[in-house]
Amino acid sequence: MKDNRTIIIEPVLTEKAVRIREDKNQYVFRVDSSANKIELKKAIAKRFNVTVESLRVVNVKGKMRQRMVRGGRVTGFTSKYKKAYVTLAEGDHLDFLDNV
Repeated sequence: MKDNRTIIIEPVLTEKAVRIREDKNQYVFRVDSSANKIELKKAIAKRFNVTVESLRVVNVKGKMRQRMVRGGRVTGFTSKYKKAYVTLAEGDHLDFLDNV
């Protein structure tokens, strides 16, 4: 099993993530692409000392990007990654994200 610090990469702090956190008590994290739901649930519960009620995982595809160089146009892709939407039990919250 992987280490809890390597499974959870960073919290996602977008307008949508903040709105979901305030309305539904859900938190969004960018997580390791090779982690599964069972590992994610255990890692979040152990690292933050909370009860995870539900967990949804989304694989985000890389977007195509183009840029102009001297020889013409170069096409590439951004990196793909995995996001986890975590719903906590009633009364649980993560203190370090509530002040953002």
